[in-house]
Amino acid sequence: MKTEPKPKILRELEEIAGSNYILHDPDELLAYECDGLTHHRSLPDFVVFPETTHQVSRLVELARRYRMPFTARGSGTGLSGGATAARGGMIIETSRMKRILEVDAEARAAVVQPGVINMEISRRVADAGFFYAPDPSSQIACTIGGNIAENSGGPHCLKYGTTVNHVLALSVVLGDGEVMELGGAAADPPGYDLCGIFVGSEGTFGIATEIRLRLVRTSPATRTLLAAYAHVQQATETVSDIVAAGIVPVALEMMDQAIIKAVEDSHYRAGYPRDAGAVLLIELDGLDAGLKVREEQIRALCQANGCAEIRVARDPAERAALWAGRKGAFGACGRLSPNMYLSDTVVPRNRLPEVLSRVYEISKSHNIRVANVFHAGDGNLHPILLYDEKDPHETRRMLAACADIIEACLAVGGTLSGEHGIGLDKRDYMDRQFSEEDLRAMTKVKRAFDPEGLCNPDKVLPRRAGCGEAGRWDPKRLPEGAWV
Repeated sequence: MKTEPKPKILRELEEIAGSNYILHDPDELLAYECDGLTHHRSLPDFVVFPETTHQVSRLVELARRYRMPFTARGSGTGLSGGATAARGGMIIETSRMKRILEVDAEARAAVVQPGVINMEISRRVADAGFFYAPDPSSQIACTIGGNIAENSGGPHCLKYGTTVNHVLALSVVLGDGEVMELGGAAADPPGYDLCGIFVGSEGTFGIATEIRLRLVRTSPATRTLLAAYAHVQQATETVSDIVAAGIVPVALEMMDQAIIKAVEDSHYRAGYPRDAGAVLLIELDGLDAGLKVREEQIRALCQANGCAEIRVARDPAERAALWAGRKGAFGACGRLSPNMYLSDTVVPRNRLPEVLSRVYEISKSHNIRVANVFHAGDGNLHPILLYDEKDPHETRRMLAACADIIEACLAVGGTLSGEHGIGLDKRDYMDRQFSEEDLRAMTKVKRAFDPEGLCNPDKVLPRRAGCGEAGRWDPKRLPEGAWV
């Protein structure tokens, strides 16, 4: 290139967002080189903090003019490399867009900006008798914009569904800077479900800047049970039996002994039985009279599978403590090794026992420690592979173990991701689940939303002919001073 575009771009960014809301020094950018999955790292050239939809639109227009890739980012708690700037360029960081714009209790809806923290919505509407159902384990930190990108789930999504089931409408900035309205206030607006296709697109279609969310009425009664087992197999068999019996708990979570010990040794300590091989955390909600019947049914199924102990939370404080342990499990694993790599796959619930046994076999064969905590009711596995990235041999064994776990899940009819997304982490496994025709169709959809291929490039679609061109461009076509 004959000219260096970065100083000129910086001046234009300052005109849009203000000089106090732009990072460009290498030391400042280090905090944005990865998301919660630290294996994938790439430095952006700029991080910009817009406050309005108009500013986001202008930033995207600038990026298009300079052919500069851009990536939206919230709190950076994602676990697929999805919020990293794979090609450098600009990160559009939404933490200043954190207003709850409207709460309409009569319509059971709230309108929020993408930087709003997930848990803050439930706090805001609690006095009106509502809550926001999708509850990722990172809900005290993750943002709604990130939840939209990944179609995030959480423990209580077994009954209530994932993010896509709770998004009514979106204002989005597309890859050319155009602002478009998707969905509507009605529960089922006519026409194509563009809102549904945008949720879970991992930031590759555009950036959501206003979101209308569905609120759920708080149940009159809740029961939270902790069931302890000597062996993991007994716990997984219980999960299958509960689902087969037609019982739909609000949440059905499992933790193995490695997780139990990590939690109990941390400040997330919840009073889990340390000698248990596995525990199930089971929650029911609804009318009190009906819960008594469901609780007895679940107790019988737990005991039939050799449950050593069943405990019911006696009050809201004890319930909160049990859930704090579960929500803090990933953080507690930081005590077990310098690094961890969290996989995210889904298997049919009736195949959980055999797949989980296979996970432990794979861990042993590659000499990589594993800890398991997951949404058992959904069949959504989260094996946590423990390793030290400073040891290249151990890192290679970890990646080999992860690949074998993915193959084991796909072999029983499972899928690549339940809630963390494909991102950088699993894009090159996509052809293991999808055909050439499937991937070509996905590429066409990507191009329809982002024809320039600048919007979070190199994510989701594998890097090969016929699939990855949506995120590529030809430097020969660039104008003078454009980004490369």
